[in-house]
Amino acid sequence: MFKINDNYQKLPGSYLFSTIAKKVNEYSAANPDKKLIRLGIGDVTQPIAPAIIEALHSAVDEMSKAETFHGYAPDLGYEFLRNAIAENDYKARGCDISADEIFVSDGAKSDSGNIQEIFSEDNRIAVCDPVYPVYVDSNVMAGRTGTYDPATEMWSNVIYMPCVKENNFVPEFPKETPDMIYLCLPNNPTGTTITKAQLQEWVDYANKVGAVIIYDGAYEAYISEDDVAHSIYECEGARTCAIEIKSFSKNAGFTGVRLGYTVVPKELKCGDVSLHAMWARRHGTKFNGAPYIIQRAGEAVYSEAGKAQLKQQVAYYMKNAATIKRGLQEAGYEVFGGVNAPYIWLKTPDQMSSWEFFDYLLEKANVVGTPGSGFGPSGEGYFRLTAFGAYENTLEALERIKAL
Repeated sequence: MFKINDNYQKLPGSYLFSTIAKKVNEYSAANPDKKLIRLGIGDVTQPIAPAIIEALHSAVDEMSKAETFHGYAPDLGYEFLRNAIAENDYKARGCDISADEIFVSDGAKSDSGNIQEIFSEDNRIAVCDPVYPVYVDSNVMAGRTGTYDPATEMWSNVIYMPCVKENNFVPEFPKETPDMIYLCLPNNPTGTTITKAQLQEWVDYANKVGAVIIYDGAYEAYISEDDVAHSIYECEGARTCAIEIKSFSKNAGFTGVRLGYTVVPKELKCGDVSLHAMWARRHGTKFNGAPYIIQRAGEAVYSEAGKAQLKQQVAYYMKNAATIKRGLQEAGYEVFGGVNAPYIWLKTPDQMSSWEFFDYLLEKANVVGTPGSGFGPSGEGYFRLTAFGAYENTLEALERIKAL
């Protein structure tokens, strides 16, 4: 008889955002007259920029003609896109990353979940707490996390790095030595980040202890402060210890279009084994490439028109973030984030738990957010709101919250 991967049975409950969607759908069905404002999931709401739409249309037209039709994409991605990424995201920032070290995919979430496949099952992972759920859950599925303790909401073989108010939501070096370190900066869910000097310390630490950093830079476009790195490869020594994952979802509105990439430098090795070669083998075996038309759209992100239009979109969302932060502070909430990321991290009032505050906002203000505890035990007592809504809805949500 066939057998299943028992590690899936260890996962507690459903995926965080699936649980939220279920609760919201049940409330909407019971209260069809209520207008909900959704500031929970980090999904963009502004339409794709005109320069990108134009590139999409052009690519679609190409697919209608035999002489310009494109079938399977190259394993790593088309050269035109990888060259654009290398030039604009790396060389323009002084980072030594070549086009053939860039692997184009259908999104950062896929790569964040899949990257662990090239590492041994007995590696120990270290994660920020709170943290994007995919990092831990994908390692649970791989059998790398040990046993789950419902009382503490922790896994026995995971090294947690608490990011709390007392340390400004910045991870500290763990007491135990990890093999794999997950860093998401600017951070989801707290919206906070670290300076380039602090990131350099993590690179030095990883090289010293022989760990690899899985660096999620999905929110890089929202950085506004000069001393914050846009890539981990701005740090000396990162090529020998870091894999960087980036997304087109948040900077260019590709949540429904799907495009991302992962950088694996050729110097990154385990003994004599190249992680670049391993990821290339995995990528070529399990992935047939992002569609041609989507990669052409990605290329347009780096055009002069695309850059200008996306700068305006980022400014739109960050205006929302500033508005939410200021409004909540005026209402007496303790608020963090919202400067280098489109997320607001707030302390729940009156000692409410994260899920109690979720229900309270949903029922009393008809506003949807994300319970902090869903991101890990250190998220209990906190709540995340996103700045990705329409500005008018953001203002209305704030008025509703202030009226509570």
